Amino acid sequence: MLEVDGVTVGYGGGAAVLSGLSVAVRSGRVLAVTGPSGAGKTTLLHTMAGLLRPRAGAVTVDGRQLRGRDHAVACGVVLVPQDNGLARVLTAAENVQLVLVARGTPADAARRTTVDALARLGLAGQADQLVEELSGGQQQRTALARGLAQRGDVLLADEVTSELDAGNRERVLELLHDEAARGAAVVFATHDPDAAAACAAELHLLDGTAELVRD
Repeated sequence: MLEVDGVTVGYGGGAAVLSGLSVAVRSGRVLAVTGPSGAGKTTLLHTMAGLLRPRAGAVTVDGRQLRGRDHAVACGVVLVPQDNGLARVLTAAENVQLVLVARGTPADAARRTTVDALARLGLAGQADQLVEELSGGQQQRTALARGLAQRGDVLLADEVTSELDAGNRERVLELLHDEAARGAAVVFATHDPDAAAACAAELHLLDGTAELVRD
């Protein structure tokens, strides 16, 4: 379970972006995080991922308080960032495979997992293309393939459907729910009300506060 308990977050000495926010995401559930631009969706996911340290409160995974990004990774927290975070001079397959190898997966197993992950996102034909040659939507799906391949206990996906057509958007939502079905806690930040409606729970952010719309 991923728990955010009374978290207040800001940047530098500026005003808090999120104030006293609490939410729990059980294993096997998908939580949609919604709200207008600037409401703090990415800030919340980065805090859940250990990239931002709260001014107050705590983020825990199965009772373990996160101490930073490396500790979050060790706790099984996978982040698919909004900017995709891909190395543009590597191929789609290399971007997925290198992360797996860096985390201790044997090379042969990493190759097999990479092939499967890209195929699940409809990218089998783009495996050997450089990321800089891919469309925005293909890059977005490659980043998600890399996230899914890691099979984390927590998957944080930030606006991973924003550049996709209807068919690929539906495919991605199904895969996020598949991750929950295997036991992951999934948090999905989105501007898309239809995508949010497909999730079991919804947390709406506005002016630094949060309202649990569905649970």
